[in-house]
Amino acid sequence: MEDALMRWRLEKTAAYLSDAVAANEPDLKRAKLFGKMAKAAEAQAAIIANDLKQVPEFKPSARTWITVFLLGILPPRAMRNVLSAHKVRGVSVYRSKMPEPEVKFAPKKSASGDNGHPWPTSVDDIGRQHKNYTSGTLRAGVFGVNDGLVSNACLVMGVAGAGVGPSELLLTGIAGLLAGAFSMGAGEFISMLSQREMFEHQIAQEKYELERYPDREAEELALIYEARGIPFGEARGIARRLIANPEKALDALTREELGLNPEELGSPIGAALSSFLTFSVGACVPLVPYLIGYEKQGIVIAAVLAGIALFGVGSALSLFSGKSAFFGGGRMLVVGSVAAAATYLIGSLLGASVS
Repeated sequence: MEDALMRWRLEKTAAYLSDAVAANEPDLKRAKLFGKMAKAAEAQAAIIANDLKQVPEFKPSARTWITVFLLGILPPRAMRNVLSAHKVRGVSVYRSKMPEPEVKFAPKKSASGDNGHPWPTSVDDIGRQHKNYTSGTLRAGVFGVNDGLVSNACLVMGVAGAGVGPSELLLTGIAGLLAGAFSMGAGEFISMLSQREMFEHQIAQEKYELERYPDREAEELALIYEARGIPFGEARGIARRLIANPEKALDALTREELGLNPEELGSPIGAALSSFLTFSVGACVPLVPYLIGYEKQGIVIAAVLAGIALFGVGSALSLFSGKSAFFGGGRMLVVGSVAAAATYLIGSLLGASVS
């Protein structure tokens, strides 16, 4: 009974928020989709209500009210992860471009991405279209190195500006490295663990509904494909054939209805170790001259090494931004240099005032 009540509340909340998205969505096609999803969630709640001895009055939670408030300020696209956590169906439309109204669903030749997202043309296309993974791990690693590099380089420059000796500077840099690395690792662990728990809960709910209400799940999936530009009759045929294959069906429902990617169920421990190590690598760069004994000109060497590393990190990030490597590297070098110079100046002023 408690499980049925929880699922009823989830569906009522999803319906409530879907209506809110529809009311705040400027794109008419998407607004229509979320309006239909609200009705589908209400219908699902009505079915679940048959398992309840007494149907309570639905009262949105404080969390739901906050989400509705934010939907009035932020575009629904920016709220897609929050909406996924509330089991709002159809948020996958915010992960890709919607086709123009006059563009009709085309076979595989134009389904490769000209209109944004590769639309499925068969059951086998479901899931395959999502296997073109981006370099998410590489991107996260580059950002981890960048965080360690910039934060510790600025720390070292600030302390150097205050006029401390090489030993104290090295100790400060190591302390900054460890503090930042442990902070990044702990934060990533909690973030990944929370994301994994949310994903697993939503996927379990979707699996349960797929087993009990396959026809209704097929209709909801068809509505999403229709919003993506597939004629409804064809979308319904694809959805029904898909539902007949439980494994592919659960994968597609998780991705298309909830906007979740099962492939992102990474290891919290692995993510924490990765963040710890990449941050540490970046944070070590400005400490190299002090670690190997070049203390006399240590701050100059540290600044040069940090500059080279900043340019390299910026060039690496250009792989994801589409900018040229020279532009990306130069921009990162300028920004990092300004930050380091500012902390050096502040350190000098504080050092002078203390002395």
